[in-house]
Amino acid sequence: MLRPHAGEDPSHVLVLGTLGAQQRRFVRRRRARAVAPQPAPAAVPVTRATVIDAAALDSEAAAQRWLDGADHEAHVAAAIVTLNRVLQAHRIATADATPRDVGRAQALAVRVGYGAGEEVADGRHSAALELPPPSGDASGLVPGGRRSAALRPQERLAALLSGRDAALACEELALRARADLAAGRWREAALTLRVAVEAALSELDPWRDRGDLATRLIQLAAAREEVAAAAHRALEGGLDATEQEIVDRVLSWLEAALRARTASGIE
Repeated sequence: MLRPHAGEDPSHVLVLGTLGAQQRRFVRRRRARAVAPQPAPAAVPVTRATVIDAAALDSEAAAQRWLDGADHEAHVAAAIVTLNRVLQAHRIATADATPRDVGRAQALAVRVGYGAGEEVADGRHSAALELPPPSGDASGLVPGGRRSAALRPQERLAALLSGRDAALACEELALRARADLAAGRWREAALTLRVAVEAALSELDPWRDRGDLATRLIQLAAAREEVAAAAHRALEGGLDATEQEIVDRVLSWLEAALRARTASGIE
């Protein structure tokens, strides 16, 4: 059961269940064991996460009206934020950084619906809709099906693995800031963005002659003070709407600068 703050009413109930695999016995083997040359693939467990709104609807008719008129993707996005809040709490409580945030594209199935309390807690429902994957996610292609754009991540990966290109620290920091922003962790996003911008201004400088990268670096440099101010505010507490807009905007600028470095290919 999740509450925004201590003493407040619950906002959501999260129910987790494991499906599709035999329960493992938690017994440590003393020795390694031989396996067949072509062993059968092991059953893979699937986790079902059910995010339940703590505010009940008045009747089944009201529930059906809600389902018919709801912005389903908005509810899914909010549920993912709630689930990632729990994963963050788990990381902090266990001092274990390995459990990572989840995203829409990782889900095998996404459903929005309603039902009685015990029913939805057990993964069942009175009525529900299974949503299709977002456009472009299923095939990995970008909207419009442009083959050149779809292949760029593969080309970059090949360049990274072959040593023809290097992963920059600012790229990893930008990804972390984006993940924090997507999960609603504005303070963490602001703090990470400040370091990411400083790293980008240093690391991207050797490529400033590529495309419009020089202009984008000037843009980032001009945003240093407002990013620093947002990060300083994050040390003291939450960000207001203006500061959140700064974090979102400058992170987008940073991501554009990173794309500009590799837009013309890897030399």
